Amino acid sequence: MVELPPLTPQLLLGLTAIVLFGIDIVAPDARKNGLLASVSAIGTVAAAATAVWFLAAGSGDYRFVQFDGALVVDALSLFFAFVVASVATLVVIASYDYIEGEEHVSEYYSLVLLAATGMSLMAAANSLVTVFIALELASLPSYALVSFLKTDRGSVEAGLKYFLIGALSSAVMAYGISLVYAATGTLLLDDIAAEVAGNQFGGVLGLGILLLAGGFAFKTASVPFHFWAPEAYEGAPAPISAFLSSASKAAGFAVAFRVFTTAFPLDAVAAVAIDWSLLFAVLAVVTMTLGNFAAATQNEVKRMLAYSSIGQAGYVLMGLAALQSGAAEANAFVLGASMTHLLVYGFMNTGAFLFVALAEYWDVGRTFEDYNGLATRAPVACVAMTVFMFSLAGLPVGGGFLSKYLLFAGTVQAGFAWLAAIAAINSALSLYYYSRVVKAIWIEDPSDDLSLAGTPTGLYTAVVAAAVATVVLLVAFDPVAQTAVHAADVLFAL
Repeated sequence: MVELPPLTPQLLLGLTAIVLFGIDIVAPDARKNGLLASVSAIGTVAAAATAVWFLAAGSGDYRFVQFDGALVVDALSLFFAFVVASVATLVVIASYDYIEGEEHVSEYYSLVLLAATGMSLMAAANSLVTVFIALELASLPSYALVSFLKTDRGSVEAGLKYFLIGALSSAVMAYGISLVYAATGTLLLDDIAAEVAGNQFGGVLGLGILLLAGGFAFKTASVPFHFWAPEAYEGAPAPISAFLSSASKAAGFAVAFRVFTTAFPLDAVAAVAIDWSLLFAVLAVVTMTLGNFAAATQNEVKRMLAYSSIGQAGYVLMGLAALQSGAAEANAFVLGASMTHLLVYGFMNTGAFLFVALAEYWDVGRTFEDYNGLATRAPVACVAMTVFMFSLAGLPVGGGFLSKYLLFAGTVQAGFAWLAAIAAINSALSLYYYSRVVKAIWIEDPSDDLSLAGTPTGLYTAVVAAAVATVVLLVAFDPVAQTAVHAADVLFAL
């Protein structure tokens, strides 16, 4: 076991953001996009590598408590620090081409790094106050990033809508935190768990838990708090859409996993307040069904991916819905399966949105018809997009096939076969709209005026890297899944 310095991946991300501000002060040159992108990528890669190194060294098997219990570093926080840093790496590499020529480039990269810092801190939060602060650190830069394209009315409008709904969800979560504190007298997750059994304020506690679940549902774009996602993803710069739909979603689930499994033991909470596993089962069914049906009716690829990400959130929610009292091994398996799917989803969904960024760079258009015949002009990128689409659908071309299988199998093993069956039906439906993209780029004839100007190095590199990672995760799936299940097991054991 390697002694773990306090919050190393998070510190690396935060320090990189500060370095970027320093570069902008020392060298205020509009032509330094390459330097800023390089420094950002070095910081995110270092954070991801550090998380992997500590996981491999066994540091995550222990709980490193920081700041009187407000933050904790264990296998779960390290696992999600890797997910967030990996997605951030792809996003900053792709952004090199996408924001070339824009003003405030240093602010853009700094906001990405600050948001990533908040997201990785969310996974380490061990107090409801820290949860709230980390969530706001992730959210406030995200609002600015969505509306980064100041001359694009759609981007500004999306940022405003995202901010207003985000402010409402923050108020809901803050009220929920206050009710939990009123019922238990503490904000530390472990101490809350000790106060739950036999709590005389069961109604207050139950309402607080319900409001907390609503706050997490907003962050993960789960129904009924999903309305912001299609608008924000469509209006935002495509790399930021990738960042929010992958890293932000993973962070939201990470903090939900920790809060509900640590602070609200299912058997104790169900006896005095609310059965939150049933709540998440209902959310899972409604979220995956609405997301997939809405995605099937879209005519724009980017908006389809936005609704698709809502459907994917429904699958991950099964990790919380299938938890049972007194079944530690089964609980660790199904929760680890959800974590595994989030990691694989981070690569394949980020890659899909970055392909959309590539199309936007070429001024291709947004509808399925605009993508007709793209493979005749950009075959490598279209092969990558095909991998993303089929892997998201659960076909055996990428890690999404095995991560879905593991998640469905864990749900069945936990005694929720009906939930797995609904998820399987939804997954089959998703093949329809994912295959529409593949059909357009490979089978349909291109328009006469289809021309792609230039080869954006950063975007191409990020798309291909995401595709390679998605395929590699199919081949090397076992160690990744074992690490995730072990991280969940450590969460339940500590």
